[in-house]
Amino acid sequence: MSRTLTLVTWNINSVRLRLPIVEQLIAERAPDVVCLQETKCPDGNFPSAAFKKLGYEHIALNGQKGYHGVATLSRIPFAATEMRAFCGKEDSRHVAVRLALGSDEVRIHNFYVPAGGDEPDPAINDKFAHKLSFLAELEQWIGSGPAAEPTIVVGDLNIAPLPDDVWSHKKLIDVVSHTPIETETLERIRLGGQWHDVMRQFVPVPEKLYTWWSYRAADWSAADKGRRLDHVWASPGLADRFRSMTALRDARGWDRPSDHVPVVVTLDL
Repeated sequence: MSRTLTLVTWNINSVRLRLPIVEQLIAERAPDVVCLQETKCPDGNFPSAAFKKLGYEHIALNGQKGYHGVATLSRIPFAATEMRAFCGKEDSRHVAVRLALGSDEVRIHNFYVPAGGDEPDPAINDKFAHKLSFLAELEQWIGSGPAAEPTIVVGDLNIAPLPDDVWSHKKLIDVVSHTPIETETLERIRLGGQWHDVMRQFVPVPEKLYTWWSYRAADWSAADKGRRLDHVWASPGLADRFRSMTALRDARGWDRPSDHVPVVVTLDL
């Protein structure tokens, strides 16, 4: 019987503030690996002790005070870890681990792509210019050919690439996260690296699929103006090993929630 791996990716929007709901997720889903984004704390303040008590002895951190930050928690030891800086900035947007699974080692990249601000014009919005530069570097790295080893890419990529990844393609076509320059670039990266869109394997187009609902909505569920900003990609050799995928919509209604919900995938090893 093959072994399975359950992995979660979640923009938690402050890991210390929302530690209780991460613990709730772990209690309900018992994942082997948890990839968090927007942890918003330096490595020394990360609540590692709380996660180690829950069985996550192996923790890879790339954090900073107040902003950004990524963390990967695992029940499985790491054979290696790495972090990459983009655009000449030290803004804690990537961490990668290689799980120590013997002959079945799997690499997991955990990304937090810049949001890009409000105005989709790099000439007047430095944040959007930064996002485009980040994507250009990402394309050179993971979008120029297939990975040399079994690899999973997860995280808040801050782009909803498909028309059915947003509540209204027409109304959001000029809104940051769904503009053509962003969606076309992300798809070019995915196709150039031969990455498989795991989430859409289980929820095919034209069904709507969201992972984010704004805090601005008085009733986020009734309005249902969501976007799919969080993603799971797999290298070609892993694509047919995935057995399930769930975007946990109910988590958007948990106590003091993130505006993103966790995405849970299970695959055979």
